[in-house]
Amino acid sequence: MRVISGTARGRRLLQPEDGAVRPTTDMVKESLFNIIQFQLEGTSVLDLFSGTGQLGVEALSRGALSAVFVDRSDKALKLVRANLSHTGFGERGEVYREDALAFLKRGRKFDIIFLDPPYESALAEKALEIINTFDILNENGIIICETKADKQLPDVEIPYKKGREYRYGRIRISLYSREKTA
Repeated sequence: MRVISGTARGRRLLQPEDGAVRPTTDMVKESLFNIIQFQLEGTSVLDLFSGTGQLGVEALSRGALSAVFVDRSDKALKLVRANLSHTGFGERGEVYREDALAFLKRGRKFDIIFLDPPYESALAEKALEIINTFDILNENGIIICETKADKQLPDVEIPYKKGREYRYGRIRISLYSREKTA
């Protein structure tokens, strides 16, 4: 697992030795960042269910202004802090040990939200519902949700919109956006 592009390109990221966290593969990560590459500069990013923090770190490397990392696991957050330090992004990242759904209810707004919850849970659907209800995505913002390929995520209410989906073997990436309001 490494940073693929940007200012920290090529830096190896720490990952758990016990397999407790399922990191996004480099192939999927590269594909997803190719999709959003022109929308990263100067953004605020939320890496929810952050695990190792690799999605938020990649976003910082590619020009995001700041990233917030949320996970309940102390082991995961230790990896996030180590990866932020190792890549030189420690001052641009905030790390919270908190329930992801409770964090969303705070109402803090972001430009890009990465959702990569445990595959066997219903947390992706619950997170999307809370994001929609509390309207925490800035105009023209993007939600990137990683799930198992056979999982269908719901449509959302206006001003949110479900966009394209991409399949990479056993993984599905679903994009959502927040449209401009008149």
